[in-house]
Amino acid sequence: MLLLSLFSSCLIRQTYLQYDVREYLDFHEPDQSCRKNDMLVLRFQTLHPSGIDSYHYLVVDFVIVAVVMAEERRFGVGYALAPKKQQSFIQDSLVELARSRGVDLVRIDTEKELADQGPFDCVLHKLYGQDWRRQLEAFRVKNPNAVIVDSPEAIERLHNRISMLQVVSELKIEHESDTFGIPKQIVIYDKETLFDRPAWEGLKFPVIAKPLVADGSAKSHKMALVFNHEGLNNLKPPIVLQEFVNHGGVIFKVYVVGGYVKCVKRKSLPDVSEEEKLGSLEGLLSFSQVSNLATNERTDDKYYKMMHLDDTEMPPQSFITDIARGLQRGLKLNLFNFDVIRDARFGNRYLIIDINYFPGYAKMPGYETILTDFFCDIVQKKEEGEVEKIGLESYEALSCDKEVRKTLSNDGDDGAVRNIDEDPIQV
Repeated sequence: MLLLSLFSSCLIRQTYLQYDVREYLDFHEPDQSCRKNDMLVLRFQTLHPSGIDSYHYLVVDFVIVAVVMAEERRFGVGYALAPKKQQSFIQDSLVELARSRGVDLVRIDTEKELADQGPFDCVLHKLYGQDWRRQLEAFRVKNPNAVIVDSPEAIERLHNRISMLQVVSELKIEHESDTFGIPKQIVIYDKETLFDRPAWEGLKFPVIAKPLVADGSAKSHKMALVFNHEGLNNLKPPIVLQEFVNHGGVIFKVYVVGGYVKCVKRKSLPDVSEEEKLGSLEGLLSFSQVSNLATNERTDDKYYKMMHLDDTEMPPQSFITDIARGLQRGLKLNLFNFDVIRDARFGNRYLIIDINYFPGYAKMPGYETILTDFFCDIVQKKEEGEVEKIGLESYEALSCDKEVRKTLSNDGDDGAVRNIDEDPIQV
């Protein structure tokens, strides 16, 4: 901070037009600044050949400098996404809002080397493979100050349904009354183990069969609810068998975007009664057929109306936020969501059943504001040299242009994050 004592009687007040200020700042960078009322004092250091430092000062209208800096310093976020993801995520509403706040979203041409593109202050990506990892590393070496969201090594952990949930067991979170964990589960690598009943010790039907690999492909989403051993015949290892826990037909999806956490409730698989466990003849039900999971006495529509989704109590916000922060630190990721169910046998017991990288944020009303706030948080941390803190601490949403003014004046207003509506999304 430049102290007011730096003012001297010989300091001549100068008035610059916007063009003059822009031209001057193109060639000179102030090393300190302070604001007095509506004026801004910039200090410029001059090194004489003798080695003695001297300073000169520029006094200008604060608003003029803020406008110039906002106009001149924009931040580029390059994105590399699969076509389907790009179509759903990069919408005009997001691009326009980000642009209005000083952030330009730029498509990365995957046909060209990443290191030859840019400049980018940040790279947002959801591409896989050794070649892409090589390109990210080459880009990082060439652009050491750029932020890559997120690390390929950290993302890869979520591609295995066992390793993705191991981090849950490592969390140390204390809460007055609520507890959390993961369902019982085992990995089946071959058909022999699939029908080896001793290997199932501690795991009871029904179970959910999930592919071991969770890379976002269509194959990785093919799951099934298995009622008995006969239902195992149609399964193809390697798979994860996860105990199905009745949870009132409601799943809580927790979205994490940097320092932002939001929990919403959605429809899920209906509870399975003891009669249905014994009465299932087919033994297996694909998730694509979940709407048919009903008896003549109970259709899904009647079931969901009966359970009153809107009346379902949400988990404690502080509890969910603590879990989200713990997962974020453990996974070292900024963009993910995790699925939580409430064990119907214990009203205060929650189970984390899945974690997904870079989920479908565009399904959420107001996602444009949340993602733009995240980009601005990256800008702020990058400018302050605190990139390693991105997403690991709660932050207040900042408009990028307001943050430029705050940097110059030490006196700016913070914006507010818009809440996400809880309109049901069928899962």
